Amino acid sequence: MPSPASVAESGSTTERIVDAITQAIVERRLMPGTKLAEQKIADIFQVSRTLVRQALNQLSRDRLVTLEPARGAFVAQPSVDEARQVFEVRQMLEAALLSRLAKSITPAQIAELRAHLKAERAAVARTDVTGRTRLLADFHSLLARMQGNEVLAQLLADLLSRSSLISLMYQSSHSAAESQAEHEAIVDALEAGDARAAQRLMAAHLGHVEANLRLHPRVQDLALALKP
Repeated sequence: MPSPASVAESGSTTERIVDAITQAIVERRLMPGTKLAEQKIADIFQVSRTLVRQALNQLSRDRLVTLEPARGAFVAQPSVDEARQVFEVRQMLEAALLSRLAKSITPAQIAELRAHLKAERAAVARTDVTGRTRLLADFHSLLARMQGNEVLAQLLADLLSRSSLISLMYQSSHSAAESQAEHEAIVDALEAGDARAAQRLMAAHLGHVEANLRLHPRVQDLALALKP
C-alpha cells in the first residue's frame, strides 16, 4: 500500500500538470486540437506516464481535453453550439453577479479593480499577448471573488477556461484594446452604483467577444507551451 505521503505527493504532481496545461490553454499557448503526448508531458515534468494520464483524465472531466481511443489526448475543440451555450451561461451568471455587486461594492474593491485595469492597459499597450489574455480573463474572476462566493468564482473560472478554447486564438491589439475599454466602462458603472448600466455593458461586452469567435487550430510545441 502506498504511504499517505506518497499519495499526497502524487496528487500534488497531478494538480501541477493540470494547472500548467489549463494555464497554457487559457493563455492560448496551447491551441484547440493540439495533441498532448503522454510521454512528452512526462519528460517535461519528469514524472511517470501514470501521473500524466491522471491529469489528462481530470482535464477531460473538465471538458478541456478530449480523450480519443487509440489516438490519445487532444486539447478540446468545442463545437459552435457548445460555444454559444458557454457564452449563454456566462451572460446569465455575470448579469446576476453585477446586479448584486453594484449594490454592495466598496471603495476598496473599486480601487482593486482600478489597479487591475491599469495592469490591463499596460499589457495591451506593450502588446503582451499572454499577459493581456490572462488579465482580461482575470477581470471576470475578480468580479466573482468580490461577491465572496467561492463556488461562483470557481464556476466562472471553469467557464473562462472553456471560453479560451472558443475565443480568438490570436487576439489582435484592436480587439484587446476594445475589451479593455469595455472593462473600464463596467467599472465606471459599478462605481456609480448603476446596476442596470453595468449589466447592459457586460452583456454587450460578452456579445462582442462571442461575435469575434474564430477556430483555427494549429499544432503547438508542448515543451515550449508548458515551459515555466
